Amino acid sequence: MYWTLELASYLSDAPWPATKDELIDYAIRTGAPLEVVENLQSIEDEGEIYEMMEEIWPDYPTDEDYLWNEDEY
Repeated sequence: MYWTLELASYLSDAPWPATKDELIDYAIRTGAPLEVVENLQSIEDEGEIYEMMEEIWPDYPTDEDYLWNEDEY
């Protein structure tokens, strides 16, 4: 399983929180690349509900990763 920002972007509007099956269904319905569906299928799942992309891909960049200080502007 590998994720890139481009692949993860296909799940940015997913109906969070969601189960693995709901995310797979969403990816297929929205026409996401096959790699997205394959990555989701490879998740070891025990009926978990995922609240955000960071739970699927722990290295997913967040706003904190960009060191952008909104207070300065």
